Amino acid sequence: MQKPTIPKDEQLRLQTLHSLSILDTPAENRFDCITRMAKRLFNVPIALVSLVDENRQWFKSTIGIGASETPRDISFCGHAILSKDIFIVPNALEDERFSDNPLVLEDPYIRFYAGCPLKAINGQQLGTLCLIDQQPRTLDDGDLAILKDLASTVERELAAIELATVDELTRVSNRRGFSLLASHCLRFCTRQRLPASLIYFDLDNFKPINDQFGHAEGDKALIAFADQLKGACRDSDIPVRLGGDEFALLLINTTPDVAEDFISRFRESVDTYNEAVDRGYDILFSHGIVAFDHQKPSTIQEMLTEGDAKMYRRKQWRKNHSMSESTQPSNKPSAHHIQPFI
Repeated sequence: MQKPTIPKDEQLRLQTLHSLSILDTPAENRFDCITRMAKRLFNVPIALVSLVDENRQWFKSTIGIGASETPRDISFCGHAILSKDIFIVPNALEDERFSDNPLVLEDPYIRFYAGCPLKAINGQQLGTLCLIDQQPRTLDDGDLAILKDLASTVERELAAIELATVDELTRVSNRRGFSLLASHCLRFCTRQRLPASLIYFDLDNFKPINDQFGHAEGDKALIAFADQLKGACRDSDIPVRLGGDEFALLLINTTPDVAEDFISRFRESVDTYNEAVDRGYDILFSHGIVAFDHQKPSTIQEMLTEGDAKMYRRKQWRKNHSMSESTQPSNKPSAHHIQPFI
């Protein structure tokens, strides 16, 4: 038996899947109606909406079997998500990858399998809409087109879930999505005794950008900051737009010292971006860092509240320090070419 290999972008794939908070949720008619239709159209005993988690495949919709999940190591869907097209096994008994698979030799006695990958909005393949038969068979071009159409319907339902947890403008998590995903990650850190750090961001002098350049330009600034943040992250890090010009980032297995190093590199990246685009203003930010202690775990909301307070104190210190320096005569040129945004 051949175990499915792990995708190269597995961490981002799992992060996308977990952000939906769909795993282990009750059956829903919007998915069940699709598997019922697939069963009738293709005359197969089993049709599934399967989502591939870290160590299992879990079935959001099942027609024809009673199980709710199976180990990922023996799953056909674990292989299917590695393909960009429909993954077909005409006869599992004659396929060396599956001939001794427990799902072939025992219930449900899989012979034929066809799985169409289900993509999230960001392109990550989360699972499949799959057909299973206990007799060998094939699909013609018309069948393949129908299966793809049904899978697209499942993808639209998954997208509706995802859009409820993603900020429409910047395409990072919104507050709801972040709360769900970050809570899951903090529980993992507690179990594994791992450190974590939260960075709370607030864009400095953002209102003048809207006032002087218009709200469309303000939106561009928010998108640019989010893009810079995403570009600096690891796959396991979780960025969020909390609302307005406030963002946050949860870094797993990261101490506050390492988070400060991240801020130094990120600030350099933002400065480089400012110089390259030269839009007449600079994107500037203040931040606050909060450590997660797995021995005395805080909730994500508690960490956000503390991060906001630390960010505000830092911003006020910088503002007071800047005002103090402005009262002193200086021949040094301004660090930024638009004085109101310093």
